[in-house]
Amino acid sequence: MADETSQGIPAPEGEADIIDTEYEIGQDNIEGRVGPFGFDIHNPVFVISGLVVVAFVAYALIAPQQASDFFGWLRPALTSSFDWFFLLSANVFVLFCLFLIVSPWGSVRLGGAEATPDYGYLGWFAMLFAAGMGIGLMFFGVLEPAYYFATPWGDAPLGTVRPFTEDGALIEANVEEARRMALAATSYHWALHPWAIYAVVALALALFSYNKGLPLSIRSAFYPILGERVWGWWGHLIDTLAVFATLFGLATSLGIGAQQANAGLSYIYGLPENITMQVILIVAITAIALISVLRGLDGGVKVLSEINMVIALLLLLFVLFAAGAGTILTEFVAGLGSYAREIVPLSNPFGREDTGYMHGWTAFYWAWWISWSPFVGMFIARVSRGRTVREFLVCVLIIPSLVCILWMAVFGGSAISDMIANPETSAVKANVIDTYAPELSLFAMLESLPLASITSTIGIILVIVFFVTSSDSGSLVIDTITAGGKVDAPVTQRVFWCTFEGLVAIALLVGGGLTALQAMVISTGLPFTIILLLICIAIVKGLIAEKRG
Repeated sequence: MADETSQGIPAPEGEADIIDTEYEIGQDNIEGRVGPFGFDIHNPVFVISGLVVVAFVAYALIAPQQASDFFGWLRPALTSSFDWFFLLSANVFVLFCLFLIVSPWGSVRLGGAEATPDYGYLGWFAMLFAAGMGIGLMFFGVLEPAYYFATPWGDAPLGTVRPFTEDGALIEANVEEARRMALAATSYHWALHPWAIYAVVALALALFSYNKGLPLSIRSAFYPILGERVWGWWGHLIDTLAVFATLFGLATSLGIGAQQANAGLSYIYGLPENITMQVILIVAITAIALISVLRGLDGGVKVLSEINMVIALLLLLFVLFAAGAGTILTEFVAGLGSYAREIVPLSNPFGREDTGYMHGWTAFYWAWWISWSPFVGMFIARVSRGRTVREFLVCVLIIPSLVCILWMAVFGGSAISDMIANPETSAVKANVIDTYAPELSLFAMLESLPLASITSTIGIILVIVFFVTSSDSGSLVIDTITAGGKVDAPVTQRVFWCTFEGLVAIALLVGGGLTALQAMVISTGLPFTIILLLICIAIVKGLIAEKRG
């Protein structure tokens, strides 16, 4: 492993195109102590971000009804007006990553020509999944395929046929087409496009920090475009937007995770299901996340990620074999083919009649992934030093996409099979189609399999641990940005951000629930989409000067 600079960022190993700048990491920071607690914060990024977040939490808690009305208006207004922009931008990110994989720049090594990976493949993959999509897969793994298969609310993807009549009777002739489109439409939201969004940010951060010697901060990627101005107010604006996007993207996931864990505890053990219980869960899980924060990256997130990966794999295998491995694996292969066939029409933002699907699902997802991108991108960059650009993009883009499609085929395929076999008694149909209780979808599917109470409890544990790893990783990323790119700032700052991630999630739940969560993630994802498009240009400029392998 390379020697570290005084700011904790490894120096390039071997030949690298280090940018000659007069800026020193942390030069704008304010250092000091408050009692026993030290701080090392960037002025003004930390100050502005911290004050706005505190004010937002106060507003949502003091005037929850007003906040709820505002969020209820904001979400549809943004998705209906900017759906085309989100879809086109996501397409650009996918094509850009695929281009880099096959280009000569794919041989450039992150960290310098002689750098070696800091983590083995197993630990690396575990951290990618735990930080990247853990809670989302648990919440939407059953919900989305089941919903698209038989939605009665007119938002079927590409206007596909429904397999049920109005009175709930199965229409055999429509089953296969509805199943095929359900898996294709779900895979579209969880495969190439989101991972390309993450990869763009992660590659930019790794390249400009590990190869160019700049701070590990979003603004560093803009040096080829802005030059020394990146250390002024342009850079402050970029990093502050990154903090807001990360915070609200995380809060959305944490709020969804709390709702699902509460629903599972109510469904299995009869505990009350309400906002109060969800707030208690967020407080308790945030406290666990704080312990992980204090243990550090290797002792906290890495260990929890690997444990969760093993548990998730065991649950995946159980559902696979309990629901019928032959049928599910056949659906996985068919799902890959359907995804490849439908990805172009699903990616087209113009002339669509399935606006319910495009606005209500796709536009929200792309905004959510983009909001998550500073968090996941920086975390991936932190653990991906030593990989070539080609290896990095293949592993971050292709392999996770296949795993996500497999997950959806197993969990979603099992749910769809249950609805087909038992249209009148299926718990999935009752909680996703007949009434819409999305947080119960996973537990409803597990109810149709053996050992339901045990597997449902495991599901709750997975949600909670994914919650912890996301909160811990997110606080690490936000702290790095608000410490001016330093990765060894005092741990009390990570404690601050970890605490406020939980408070923002609570404020959004109180101020409008799921609608409020989605509204804020879209509003922060929109301006950050522009930043990501510019980052693509900066990456090309940065790679041109690097030594190829």
